[in-house]
Order: sequence, then C-alpha cells, then structure tokens
Amino acid sequence: MRVWPGRPSPLGPTWDGEGVNFALFSEHATNVELCLFDHPDDARESARIPLTDRDQFVWHAYLPDVRPGQLYGYRVHGPYAPTDGHRFNPAKLLIDPYARAVSGTIRWSDALFGYEPTDAAADRPSGDDSAGSMPKGMVVEPAFTWGDDRPPRVPWSRTIIYECHVKGLTMLHPEIPEALRGTYLGLAMDPIVDHLVSLGVTAVELLPVHHFVADRHLVERGLTNYWGYNSIGFFAPDVRYASGGPGSQVSEFKSMVKRLHGAGIEVILDVVYNHTGEGNHLGPTLSLRGIDNASYYRLMPDERARYMDFTGCGNSLNMVHPRTMQLIMDSLRYWVLDMHVDGFRFDLAPALARELYEVNRLGTFFDIIQQDPVLSQVKLIAEPWDLGPGGYQVGNFPVGWTEWNGKYRDTARRYWRGDPGQVAELGYRLTGSSDLYGLSGRSPYASINFVTCHDGYTLRDLVSYEQKHNQANLEDNRDGANDNWSRNWGVEGATDRADIQRVRERVARNLLATLAFSQGVPMLSAGDEMGRTQQGNNNAYCHDDPLSWVAWTRDRRTDDLLAFTRQVFAIRQANPVLRRRTFFEGAKDVTWLRPDGKEMDADAWQDADRHCLGMLVHGVASEERDDRGRPMQGASLLLLLNGGEAASTFMLPVVEGAWREEVHTAHVGRRLRPRGACDLPSHSLALLRLEEG
Repeated sequence: MRVWPGRPSPLGPTWDGEGVNFALFSEHATNVELCLFDHPDDARESARIPLTDRDQFVWHAYLPDVRPGQLYGYRVHGPYAPTDGHRFNPAKLLIDPYARAVSGTIRWSDALFGYEPTDAAADRPSGDDSAGSMPKGMVVEPAFTWGDDRPPRVPWSRTIIYECHVKGLTMLHPEIPEALRGTYLGLAMDPIVDHLVSLGVTAVELLPVHHFVADRHLVERGLTNYWGYNSIGFFAPDVRYASGGPGSQVSEFKSMVKRLHGAGIEVILDVVYNHTGEGNHLGPTLSLRGIDNASYYRLMPDERARYMDFTGCGNSLNMVHPRTMQLIMDSLRYWVLDMHVDGFRFDLAPALARELYEVNRLGTFFDIIQQDPVLSQVKLIAEPWDLGPGGYQVGNFPVGWTEWNGKYRDTARRYWRGDPGQVAELGYRLTGSSDLYGLSGRSPYASINFVTCHDGYTLRDLVSYEQKHNQANLEDNRDGANDNWSRNWGVEGATDRADIQRVRERVARNLLATLAFSQGVPMLSAGDEMGRTQQGNNNAYCHDDPLSWVAWTRDRRTDDLLAFTRQVFAIRQANPVLRRRTFFEGAKDVTWLRPDGKEMDADAWQDADRHCLGMLVHGVASEERDDRGRPMQGASLLLLLNGGEAASTFMLPVVEGAWREEVHTAHVGRRLRPRGACDLPSHSLALLRLEEG
C-alpha cells in the first residue's frame, strides 16, 4: 500500500476525494501504528502502517488508496508507567477520538484492559491483543444533500424543549415501521414529528448520541448503559440508532436533522465532555488512555496512577491541556457545521470549568466559546452542577448560557406538595428566577424550567409513588435518590382509590400548567404528556426495554392529559406576556395578590402557612412584533394557585371587561366567566384572561 507523508491538520481521517489523510495527536508516544481492517469483527489487521512523520506531536500519513468505508484503529507505543501517568500498550487497539463513525460496540473481555487481569495494582502491562474485542473507526463520506436546510433559529423566548431518547421515543410507536423503530430515521417520521408539533415543541434535546460504552458490570448482569452518558467517540453518532448498520449512522443522523428542521424543530444534543467511558485506573484501554493518558486526563498530582474524579464516573478530562480543549471545540464545531445541530446541553458543566481545582466561572472553556464565531451563535445549556467541591453552580454561568434550573424543579414540587413557606420562592420561579440571573445581566430565558427529566421519576410516578422502586436495577434498591416527593399531594383527604387517582391527576396538571405559565424556557420530559410510568423506578439508566421506552397506548387518561398539555402550551405560545425577554419591573408589569384580593405585603410573603398566591400579569405591548412590525399587545392574565389542603376563594380584581377561565385544573374543559370570585379546591390552579370591553 502506498503511504505518503500527509498533513498534521486536521486531526482525524480526512477524505479528499482521492485518498485519506490520517492524523493523531500524542505528545508522549514513541511510535504510532495505523491499523487497517477488512471486517468489523477482525482480530487481525490487514495492514499495519508505521506513522513516521510527526509535527507538533501529531503523527500523520496520507494513504491514496484508502476510500470511505475503510475500517481502522491505532496502536500507540510508549512507556507503560502508571506512576508517571503513562499507560501505553501497543497490544491494545485504540479508537481514534476523531473518528466520524465507529463500526459497533465493544465485546467485553479481559483483553480490553491494559494491565494483567490478575494484577490488582494495574502495574504490569497485558500482552493480550484486544483487536478482536474492539470496534473499529470508519472513514466516512461527508457529502450529503442538505438542499435548502436552514437552522430554525427559534428565539429563546419562543422555545419549548422536549427531552427525549432516540430509541426510547420510537420503539413502541405502532405507526413506525419495525425496521425503523429505535433509530434516527424513526424519530424523523411523520407520527413523531406531528406529535411534537402538536405540543408546540420547538426543540428536541436528545440524550447522548455520541458513540458510548456500556459498562461491563451492567452487560454481565443483562443490563446496559441505556442513557449513554459514557462517551468514547465525540465525533461519531452511535451506530446503535442506525437502521442501515455500520456506516449509515452519519447520513441517517443528518436525514433526521433535516426532517426536524423542515418542521421548524431544532436539534439540541446532550453532550458528555467531562469524562469518557474508560473509567478509573482499573478501567479498560479503549482510546484516550492508550493514546496519551497524561495529556487527556486529570491525574492526581501526588499519585499520577489515579484520576481526579469530579463526575463520579472514574475520570475527568484535562481541560488545562490545549489539545484536550481542541478536541472538545473541534467536536462541537463539527456537530454544528457538518451535522447541522442547533445547540448543546453540557452534562456536569462545572467540570469543564475546573482549570485547577475550583470552578472558574469565567474559565478558558467559556472564553473560547464566547469568542467562537460558530459556537457563540447556537443554543448553550449547562447542567450547572457536578460532584466536585463547589460543584453546585446554578445561576453562575456567563452571559450567553442558559441553565437547567434545579431550584425551579424543587420549588414547583415543594409548593404543590404542600410544603410550608414556599410562596416567596415560587414567586421568583414563576417570574424567571431574577434572583439567580438578574444581577448578572441575564434574561428570564437563562432559566431552563423543568419539573422532571430523564434522571428521576416520570411525572406520573412523581405524583404516585412515595418510595423509589429500583429493584430491577439489581442493586437492592440502593441506587437513585431517596425521593419521596409524592408525600401529601393532597391525597390525605381522599375518600377512596378513585378520589386518590383524581387528586394525583390534578397535581400532574398543576405541575404541567405551572411549567407552561412560568417565565423562562420550559422543558418537557418525553412521555410525561401521556402519563408515562417507570413503575416507580427513579434511576432507569440501565434499562433498554419497555420500562424506559415511551408507551404510545391510548386510553381516556392518556388522551385527557395529552389534550391538557397541548392546551397549556398553546396558551403559552399565544400570549407574549408569558414569554418575556426581560424581567418584570414592578407594579406596572405584575401584581401579587392574596385570596382576599389585596396585594401581598412583607408579612404575607413570609407567612410559612400561606399556600395561596395570585399573580396578575398586566397586558402591555410586548417585545414581539406582528407582520407589519407593530408591537403585539398581550392580554392581562391572572394566575391563581392553591397548593394547600383547604379550598380557597379568590376575589378577582375589579376591571373594565370580564375575566374568563382559560384553564382550571380542577375543572378540565370548563371556561366560565366568574363574577367577583373564583373558587379553587385544594391543590388546584386556574388561569384567567381579561376580555376587555
């Protein structure tokens, strides 16, 4: 085979129409070999090519006879000296971190580990060849007919996010052909797209689609890493969601994006750059560990055989090293420019800002993104906590970033559960959490509001179970948070099972309506709009089965909840006063009311026994414009909430015109024009609209 020197840039495999350039960074390697394979399961390479050219620690070669579809991997030589931070072992085939596609999943065996399996200290290198257990990187054809595809660029103020799993959303849908269920193409089919559009969804936030590793201890127990928070390929869409098998995942992912864009729906990726699937010092050698462990990972300064772990997953990427930073930035730009995605949600985002040990709010990672002409223009969402010291960073991310607002989630749950002393906190959450984001110059849409997400109970389970039921995870129910959110929820006064069911359904409606009517950006968790259940499992990360998949069976209960969800989010989209781009500015924008019709004062806000609250949002010319460029006039809305055990009667403000019910969670479908007062049973919510004249 002909081998030419090639170029050190760009990193990874680059097909130019005539041949492929291969480039791999390794600062501490002594030799690098490029290995070519004929079949994904091959245990021996068909060719092993030494990379003799090196520039700035990048090993490279150009192969004019290689074409898209070629399978490959690397063997990297160097010292096996864990105490010095080095774990080179050429017996281990390695996945290129810049591979655009990976042929399949790993097949667990002792050969995947860089050390002898009988060596508890992992000090002695293993000589077992791992190629037969490893998937291979694939050279891909980047060309794709995008046509007139354009990013929807939905403003944050109009954004509604739907968090979902590519496989879980489609596996049980009866109108998706079996061959496409669980795939990128399945998610792009009309039944799914039409469902999203009917909810008013403007963006899907996909659980990780980067190629990932299913942990050995799970696989050997018949489980898997279903959520995918265990990446091993930051450029490669996972082959498990491709209908056409290895090599088709790139084009099928692009087809999915194109179809969603055609419906006005953006694609946001949940990305995991804080760690990889190689685990701690006893984990397998799959990619970065064998390429250059000391450059890519954060090592303990006084014990370099071990890793700093801010993630709870065994390792943390070394954000101080420029090549690690480049890997992440190159990956992000690739997904925007080549794959046309519209944004990212960063898992355990504070870990990316730990340049030394503490979280650096204005760290290099944020600085680079802020000045990047591509990445600064897409949607950026932080999960604002990790497991390291000072890791809870809600409200502390820079301008331009939005955050999963964990305080919103907890406050909404506590209020509707009937906890004391929640009305003041709820006031902040309903109005965009200005206490968290206002002083730093950010807007209400910095807050991604959610009540449930993939991690934890579903909405139905949240209001139904007093204890977690994670026995199916095979950890004796010890895993997962010890949530007991369903304590109370107003069921103590219920007289029979049917009454308890009605109360639970009403509380679920309360939470959905609160989400729809709060300032900020709402995020729905897939299936909550139809009452999806995980049978009380609040940590279903390891179940790739109906427990985790969205059930599309329809009955009275699911139909009613789906109709209600569509209704409240349609109201949100139709009323600009619910989607402000700026915080409220006092009495001219919003008035807070007690049930007797008087305004809330300091004593009322501080009353721990108060469970009722009224929020009058005054209709004014909004920031949005109509087709002629004129400011859109928003009607006045009155949101009434009763999170307590006792029924309440709210005296309505005296106005010119009439109040009309838009929503009443205790009387679904009713649209009265109450005169003078509005009755709210315990644990219920009403939204009224002022009809002037």
